[in-house]
Amino acid sequence: MNKTENGFFKGRLKSFRYAFKGAFLLLRTEHSVIAQFIIAILSIFFGFLFGITKTEWLFQILTIGLVLSIEGLNTAIEKLCDFIHPDHHKKIAVIKDIAAGAVIFAALTALVVGLIIYLPYFYEKLF
Repeated sequence: MNKTENGFFKGRLKSFRYAFKGAFLLLRTEHSVIAQFIIAILSIFFGFLFGITKTEWLFQILTIGLVLSIEGLNTAIEKLCDFIHPDHHKKIAVIKDIAAGAVIFAALTALVVGLIIYLPYFYEKLF
């Protein structure tokens, strides 16, 4: 193995370490991410409880990843905006609102996917 290959792999490992550090930081400090993570854990629990199909698992996992990813990006944008301009500013507020709007799109998509997956299972259990 030459130096460039060794540097490449070390660089990738560092990147993963920074990414996991960021993910744990989000889970420890951001209430919206914590709430979304709890919902994700509940969804996974219900997936096992109801024995959802492989396809339903795929949709569920993709929507969980979508919501948590967009929530993380929203947090990064908000923190960057607060760093650049700590005081209230109309243009910064618009940027932060747009980032939050992206989270709503992802969350509503996840809600619809969750309803499509779980309503039939709940209906079957109730009736």
